[in-house]
Amino acid sequence: MPLPIISADQRLAEQRGVKGCIFGKSGIGKTSLLWTLDPDRTLFMDLEAGDLAIEGWAGDSIRPRTWTECRDFAVFIGGPNPALRDEQPYSPAHHAAVCQKFGDPAALDRYDTIFVDSITVAGRLCFGWCKGQPEAFSEKTGKPDVRGAYGLHGREMIAWLTHLQHTRAKNVWFVGILDERLDDFNRKVFQPQIDGSKTGLELPGIVDEVITMAELKSEGGEPYRAFVCQTINPWGFPAKDRSGRLDRIEEPHLGRLMAKIRTPVSPASARLTYTPPPADPAPADQPNPQS
Repeated sequence: MPLPIISADQRLAEQRGVKGCIFGKSGIGKTSLLWTLDPDRTLFMDLEAGDLAIEGWAGDSIRPRTWTECRDFAVFIGGPNPALRDEQPYSPAHHAAVCQKFGDPAALDRYDTIFVDSITVAGRLCFGWCKGQPEAFSEKTGKPDVRGAYGLHGREMIAWLTHLQHTRAKNVWFVGILDERLDDFNRKVFQPQIDGSKTGLELPGIVDEVITMAELKSEGGEPYRAFVCQTINPWGFPAKDRSGRLDRIEEPHLGRLMAKIRTPVSPASARLTYTPPPADPAPADQPNPQS
């Protein structure tokens, strides 16, 4: 068997979906982003049962109510992971069992985008399931072990997100609530509302895009909604753009955002050139050292 090298032409010709997270405070309009997507090509994973904002949207939806169902839908959407043993979730055996229950995975071919609302609720379902597992109880006393439950929760959530992230041909967007807090130095910080710390810390390294949907103000003081897309931003919002195509602020339209991500990228030499900031001018009361 020859070495399975994927050539540059083959890699560039592959159909690749965008994987991302959109965070924002409650009521900012995250679920309403479904209106910016093609309803015939979008599958809505409705975990919150909060679809009043999209009443009349003509797309299809699924409604998992347990963590087991969340894992089943993930392996059905993403296919099996051949590296896993049969008794593990997302394994070929798990995929075969789910296909026997749900039918032919080809039924998902009509969808380009999976919209998961929300990762916050998925984390709650996961933690509720984890608290009932053997790892959540002390082997010595039999009493609940919160540290064990959180450890299992972190591994479960990362495995779920990673499996969906490897669904190469589809766009997968996770929506989540963004909390605003004060740190020990009374500084404002923003954190995704997800049970446990492991998921929130590792999530930016899993997905391609991290977007904050925020309320900003124009120069005249008028509020407006926008996507904050770049890590370096003056508000401290969580953000990341792996594509290199997005500006710091983009309009809050998910369909057009994905279209922009798919546009031809500028040469790496142009994107990676470092331009040092201008030198600060000397204070007026001090002489210029070069004079």
